[in-house]
Amino acid sequence: MKPQNGPPLDVIAASLQRERRRVGLSLTEVARRAGIAKSTLSQLESATGNPSVETLWALSVTLEVPFSRLVEPARPRVQVIRAGDGPQLTAEHAHYAATLLASCPPNARRDIYLVSAQPGAPRDSAPHLPGVVEHVILSTGRATVGIVGEAVELRPGDYIAYPGDEPHVFNALESETVAILVSEHV
Repeated sequence: MKPQNGPPLDVIAASLQRERRRVGLSLTEVARRAGIAKSTLSQLESATGNPSVETLWALSVTLEVPFSRLVEPARPRVQVIRAGDGPQLTAEHAHYAATLLASCPPNARRDIYLVSAQPGAPRDSAPHLPGVVEHVILSTGRATVGIVGEAVELRPGDYIAYPGDEPHVFNALESETVAILVSEHV
C-alpha cells in the first residue's frame, strides 16, 4: 500500500525542532529517550527523513505532545479534507496507513484519523501518553482492534474504546479495511 500523500516533512521538521527546544533537550537526548538513532532524528529535523508512525509516536511520547502536533500544519478557519488528501503516515511492519483528519484545537483533547489497512502483519502500538483513550469505528472490512490480548473483532459500524496508554493492536482481516480512530487525551 503506497500512501497518496507522504508525511509533511517541512511541518514535522519545524515541529520537532520547536518541541525539542521547548523541553530543553539535545538532539542526542531526545533520540536516546525515543529509542531511535540520532541520525534519524537529525534527518527528520532537516526535513530529509521518511518517518514511520512508530518513530513519530515515540517522539511525541518523548516530547510529551499529542502526535498531531508533530504532523499538522497551521489550520485555516474552515477546513475540508477530501478523500485521499491529508498528511498520511504508514507503519513499518504492517499494511496500515493513518491520515490525520483533525487534531486537538486549544483546550480540546482529541485527534481524528482515517485508518486504511490491509491483511498481513498487525499494527502493534506501544503505549501512548498516560490517560489516552482510543475510539475506533469500523467503516468497511473486518479487523481485530484493542488492547493486546483482549482485541475484539469489529465489523462495519462496530465501535470500540480502549486505553491507548496500554499496548494495543489494529489487525485488518479483510482487504480495504477502513476505520475512523479518535485519540482522546486527558
